[in-house]
Amino acid sequence: MSARQPTPIEGGAARKPVTVSAIRNAKGGDPLVCLTAYTTPVAQALDEACDLLLVGDSLGMVVYGMESTIPVTLDMMIAHGAAVVRGAKHALVVVDLPFGAYQESPAQAFRSAARILAETGCGAVKLEGGAVMADTINFLTQRGVPVLSHIGLQPQSVNALGGYAARGKQAAEAEQIVADARAVADAGAFAVVVEGVVAPLAARITSTVRVPTIGIGASAECDGQILVTDDMMGVTFGRVPKFVRRYADVGAEMKAAAQAYATDVRARRFPAEEHLYGASKPKIAAG
Repeated sequence: MSARQPTPIEGGAARKPVTVSAIRNAKGGDPLVCLTAYTTPVAQALDEACDLLLVGDSLGMVVYGMESTIPVTLDMMIAHGAAVVRGAKHALVVVDLPFGAYQESPAQAFRSAARILAETGCGAVKLEGGAVMADTINFLTQRGVPVLSHIGLQPQSVNALGGYAARGKQAAEAEQIVADARAVADAGAFAVVVEGVVAPLAARITSTVRVPTIGIGASAECDGQILVTDDMMGVTFGRVPKFVRRYADVGAEMKAAAQAYATDVRARRFPAEEHLYGASKPKIAAG
């Protein structure tokens, strides 16, 4: 029996950079692998495994210790987006449009998206919102801006939603989320992030829309999955969402390494001889 061949998105060790078209065409195929990244070293570490790296506005909470994503600025997204692009050679890099940078009008959204694309070199932008943002998505895509949509639980709307509880438990809300999914797909989004919705609803959305769905706290039947890398790696301290699986405990290893370093410094065992630069020996004149 022959070995399994890599998909067009996987492409093996020498795979080509993943494009928006490749993501769009992955509907119904092998699940898309997506994670967040905010820095060049993390992008370098994740790039080989991932199809898509999202520079999410979650960086406000993960990197800066903010209470929500609301205070994140366009300049912050551009700085981190450029850093991730420098570290990613294969995965498609997508950068979030932060709160207040696109909701006012399609024209405002285009100006913000154009800055992100031009100043980071990323492949696409992401924005939150369903049917209410359909005109904006259409406006952007018609002008050459690829858009990844985000429906269901929308962190930028947490104040209006009243918290981070799962969405779609009630029939009326579920129907609205399905309508949101259809609207953003019809408007031109190349894929849809479905966050924090009950599993049967996420599966229904996936079977309904013609573009890939990327789940987070949704369903294994989505066309792909995304997690916040710091949550998945065990770097986030405090409460972890129910939908996160810890694949490592890097935070504990960092604490242990810092303690070992502190112990060696206080005992004057570090730096050792092999870590020091010696003085140059004087040359002895011949004769």
